[in-house]
Amino acid sequence: MLSGQQESVSNFIFETFSRIAKQHSEHEFIYIFDRPFEERFITSDNIKPHIITPLASNPLLLKYWYDIKIPLVLKKIKADLFVSCDGFCSLKTNVPQCIIMHDLAFLYQPLFVKKSIAAYKKKKTSRFLEKANLIITVSNFLKNEITDKYRVEESKIVTVHSGVRKIFQPLSLHDKEAIKNSYTEGKEYFIYAGEIHAGKNLMTLLKAFSIFKKRQQTSMKLVLAGKIDPAYRSLKKDLQSYKYRNDVVLVDDLDTITLVNLIGAAYGFVNPSFIEEFPVLVIEAMKMEVPVIAIATNSMKEIAKDAILYMEDNSHTAIADRMMLLYKDERMRNELLVKGKNCEQNYNWDIVAQLLWQNMQKIIS
Repeated sequence: MLSGQQESVSNFIFETFSRIAKQHSEHEFIYIFDRPFEERFITSDNIKPHIITPLASNPLLLKYWYDIKIPLVLKKIKADLFVSCDGFCSLKTNVPQCIIMHDLAFLYQPLFVKKSIAAYKKKKTSRFLEKANLIITVSNFLKNEITDKYRVEESKIVTVHSGVRKIFQPLSLHDKEAIKNSYTEGKEYFIYAGEIHAGKNLMTLLKAFSIFKKRQQTSMKLVLAGKIDPAYRSLKKDLQSYKYRNDVVLVDDLDTITLVNLIGAAYGFVNPSFIEEFPVLVIEAMKMEVPVIAIATNSMKEIAKDAILYMEDNSHTAIADRMMLLYKDERMRNELLVKGKNCEQNYNWDIVAQLLWQNMQKIIS
């Protein structure tokens, strides 16, 4: 388990294993990090942190970390099961292994994946999948994608959907107005929230917002909220020359409470990314009664069904058309709110943790 992972992976680890450890105090859980860890992960007395150096930052060190260091630790602690939450696997241990696959983005969008890491994953993933005793995927679409692209027995792949955090609850009208006054001068706004990097299609979203502003002549603003990837710092510079820069609010490195407030007060949530295997923030926005615009990927339709205003492609014109439709059609917007509220109830972290534990137990036994 590595710190510094992408937010969706980090949330999955925290929400599931904190529950599993708490519910099964008769077992000891060793969390393995490659760097100083966040104390928030250690949620119960039966969780023991263990740091392995050096930092696994390139393919050579990843191989050393997983194939030399990890087997030594597993042997020392007499582990019953090794769970890898980031799609890697140790090829040099006989301890049963469960790997959790969140996506195959390294095959399609290496723009935000370090090229050397993407190449390493392309080369090794088939061996990781073969070695693993159990493979957990976050969507049926990803499960089918893995069976199509790799020679993996379908029987050892199990889909366990992610959940939504309890902190995401609808805001009162008073709170919404206060948040808009703080961030957007009291104006309504669309929001994109999540990781900010090249693979999220945000430049296309900005082009779409330009069309929306030009056609609608509205005071609507756009909020971009999330942690900016160091390789994508050019976004701030690009915004300086953007025509509607005064209507774009960039909130980076925000805490969870600020994220909740910004999503909850938004007029609509726009997700222009086409690589989401399980769109956690999309479901959490629906839980807060915020309508969502997203690309009609197979995984998105599997998770959100008809509770989203879909785009058939990720072009700026398609995004702009959907933003204008949501803005003009209040009846449709209200229908999406009802459908979204019903949809989010299917994704509960307690159930996710229970399913994950049940499948882990099968491997151990």
